[in-house]
Amino acid sequence: MSQKTLYDKVWKKHIVGELPTGQTQVFVSRHMMHEVTSPQAFEMLREKKISVKHPELTFCILDHVIPTHDLSRPFEDNQAELMTSTVEENTKEFNITYFGPGSGKQGVCHVAFPEQGLIWPGQIIVCGDSHTCTYGAFGTLAFGIGTTQVSHVLATQTLAMDKLKVRRINFNGKLNKGVGAKDLALYMIMKLGVKGGVGFAYEFGGEAIENMSMEERMTICNLAVEGGARLGYINPDKITFDYLKEKEFAPKKYFEKAVEYWKSIASDSDAQYDDVVDIDVPQVEPMVTWGVNPEQTIGVSEIIPSSNKFEGKLKEEAEDALNYMGLNAGDKIEGTPVDVVFIGSCTNGRLIDFKQAAEILKGKKVAVKTLVVSGSEEVKKQAEEIGIDKIFIDAGAEWRLPGCSMCLAMNPDKLVGTQRCASTSNRNFKGRQGSPTGRTHLMNPYTAAASAIEGKITNPGKYLGGYPLKGIKKNE
Repeated sequence: MSQKTLYDKVWKKHIVGELPTGQTQVFVSRHMMHEVTSPQAFEMLREKKISVKHPELTFCILDHVIPTHDLSRPFEDNQAELMTSTVEENTKEFNITYFGPGSGKQGVCHVAFPEQGLIWPGQIIVCGDSHTCTYGAFGTLAFGIGTTQVSHVLATQTLAMDKLKVRRINFNGKLNKGVGAKDLALYMIMKLGVKGGVGFAYEFGGEAIENMSMEERMTICNLAVEGGARLGYINPDKITFDYLKEKEFAPKKYFEKAVEYWKSIASDSDAQYDDVVDIDVPQVEPMVTWGVNPEQTIGVSEIIPSSNKFEGKLKEEAEDALNYMGLNAGDKIEGTPVDVVFIGSCTNGRLIDFKQAAEILKGKKVAVKTLVVSGSEEVKKQAEEIGIDKIFIDAGAEWRLPGCSMCLAMNPDKLVGTQRCASTSNRNFKGRQGSPTGRTHLMNPYTAAASAIEGKITNPGKYLGGYPLKGIKKNE
């Protein structure tokens, strides 16, 4: 065997040349864009009178600023309207495929692009967005880039890069009931830290990963960047191939040949890694963040930690987080009142996420404002075809139009004052959801739905027939 990882193989196949800086110039297979990080890049091209090198490899979407309650134009928010009209003009001028509202393909980029079959194993994919690592679920090297790099890729279809180390993370064992990919990711970040992956690509594997759907795999890869990794990926397999087979942009005419190639780029059985981490999946329960970054996480059955549990800078960060979040060390996280529940985002805005939330909410009523925002027009359509939307509406939740919504403060869906939100998104930074004093608790869709019913952070096991939680080993 060649002892190569998928990362090694894909990297080698995309090398264009070595640069005097010591970096490697690599070819970019797909360039994904949205309305926020693209305007400046297009302006750079205009200033230098440069055309887009490969418009056929570039795709753009509207997601961050789009309102989820009313699409009447012009939008109420002048800045959102300006950014929308600008992206429409830019994509038309530079002959780039654009998925706008009403196209049937619009949505959050990291939900909509994969479901169209645009993400293939073995590609290098970039986007001016941190959570581009989502596409690693397909066996790609996918990562976010800055605006200047966006302009470079538009102009050359290449990028200067430093090669990363590869850390293999094995998720061993089966998931407990009510536990999902989101919980594995938060547990991993809690253990390795938000900076633990700096300089690494994460390769996810093990029994739990192998048994996940593509939707769940996208969730865990989405959160790789929150653990400091530049990207995360999963080796492609039959689940990957079956997902892609009938997608619009899949290579249908030569699909079997493509599958042969996709199989060949998977990591060898004797691949050499720079580091290996093993996680005991049965020890993982539904996870909830208590602080202001994803590392500050505990199991839903656990107590909020004291800052004395930490040392140095981590202790200072814990003290600051407890103060900002208005929490007391020693209290249970379960039972913490919430004002708003948000179910959606590029982390948990797919059909499987809504099925999980609906399983909890069916026949129940929410106690607090609850926004359910599909990740794409396609997801919304699929959910409505099987009646999931009615479950949410009957429960008193708001069934919204696709968009990034309350994941970030770039559209009308925002927290007010010190509101506390139970959220299925990916970032719990200070002010992330619109209010400079708003408080965010990250969790999975089951937990978010249970919390919506109770109006407080709630163990979803209560609504899933109950189950024994192994909990987290306190001294690991």
